[in-house]
Amino acid sequence: MDILITGLLLGGTYSLIAMGLNLQYGVARIMNLANGEMLVIGAFAAFWVFTAGQISPILSIVVVAPLAFLLNWLIYRFMLLPLVRRAKSAGQLEVDSILATFGLAFVFVGIMIATFGGEYFTYSYLAEPFVILGETYALNRVVAFVLAAIMCGLLYLWLNKSRPGMAVRAVAVNPESSGLVGINVSRVSAFAFGLGGAVTAVGGTLISTFLTMDASIGVLFTMKALIIVIMGGVGDVRGVIVASLILGLAETAVASLIDPGLTLAAAYFMFILILLFRPQGLFGRRSS
Repeated sequence: MDILITGLLLGGTYSLIAMGLNLQYGVARIMNLANGEMLVIGAFAAFWVFTAGQISPILSIVVVAPLAFLLNWLIYRFMLLPLVRRAKSAGQLEVDSILATFGLAFVFVGIMIATFGGEYFTYSYLAEPFVILGETYALNRVVAFVLAAIMCGLLYLWLNKSRPGMAVRAVAVNPESSGLVGINVSRVSAFAFGLGGAVTAVGGTLISTFLTMDASIGVLFTMKALIIVIMGGVGDVRGVIVASLILGLAETAVASLIDPGLTLAAAYFMFILILLFRPQGLFGRRSS
């Protein structure tokens, strides 16, 4: 039971990390290798406002989310949109976006190291025991899970019940046909990219409450987000949530029963199995 609950708590926070990349890759068709760095930026922001002004990192989301949205919207509008317009095929766009965001990741890391230094950072927030079914867990992990679940639920409802959300889904399914029915594909893609960055940054603020981080750790979160998105099915919110929980449970089981050093290896092993036997993901449709 301890492995189950710990895995669910971890998987719930993973869902926010991957949800942002899912929006950017599934809708805007941008494989953003700087996704993890955006998460670390959100974590740095929460750390800074808490240590400098004793402001709750939960409250900092009110500022972090819109600023992250604006930053990512600007990145798409002025750096990535020219690549989209230049690309003659989806394959060329994917290669160009990978190269561009790979370089962007190094820019972000350099800025964070110059600003905050290269040391590890952590802080104590809601580091209190919380009892679930007779077992004790850290309250900050429970709060992070609850907020992540609320955000994922609201995002799912917005995508499936609102008119703007349905436009985002339409662009994710078929950008060419979406343009034919009056949807401004460039505007929706820019919005989805900005929203994905905001969701990722919020995930960083939540994770910073219980993880020790540094400026260079973003690549690890990028790879985990990529594994979750591919495992769940590109563009599918349900798949991201389910795959996040599966990955959280798998990592917790390996860490508890075998060796904590093998958690990343377990994640890559699951990734390879998905690529071999169900490359379209758990909820993705097989291409015709």
